[in-house]
Amino acid sequence: MELKTPISKDTVYKLKVGDVVYLSGRIYTGRDEAHLTVVKEGEREDVKEVVSKLKDGVIYHAGPIMKRVGDRWRCISIGPTTSARMNDIEEDFIKVTGISAIVGKGGMKGDLLDVFRKYGVVYLAAPGGCAALLADAVVEVKGVYLPELGMPEAVWELEVENFGPLIVAMDTHGRSIYEEVNRRVMEKLKELI
Repeated sequence: MELKTPISKDTVYKLKVGDVVYLSGRIYTGRDEAHLTVVKEGEREDVKEVVSKLKDGVIYHAGPIMKRVGDRWRCISIGPTTSARMNDIEEDFIKVTGISAIVGKGGMKGDLLDVFRKYGVVYLAAPGGCAALLADAVVEVKGVYLPELGMPEAVWELEVENFGPLIVAMDTHGRSIYEEVNRRVMEKLKELI
């Protein structure tokens, strides 16, 4: 299924764990430092600009490798980073920005499922090891915000087309593919023991 950004909350509430999606439109990267800056320094004009762009948008937990080509940037590699690094700040980030989707690797803590339900957010798992493939879906680097944080931590605005495949791994219905797999593994382990 193709999703165009920004993603309406109505669309988010229809997505379910296991759905495979591809994104087209604008997405934004952001890791630890970007999350902290947005939450703690929201009165700065440059931070306000980032927040306004993220409404109903997509934050991608990634530290891209970019290359300067003339006066533009080109995305070389953009693999997902471990989302659990943002576990403790993600709820505040969601409240401040109004995002509709998070893209990352490894999932996030189960406590966030209630937050996802309340604010209309899904977690989309990106395939690990596909950084170059995902970079191919970046049509254009539209801008960079908070560049003082450094290349991997800055917020990059990317125009993407058919970015994926991404799997809905945590939804607004209280489901987490990670918790479901862990439960099945533990049940199987008990059978084996």
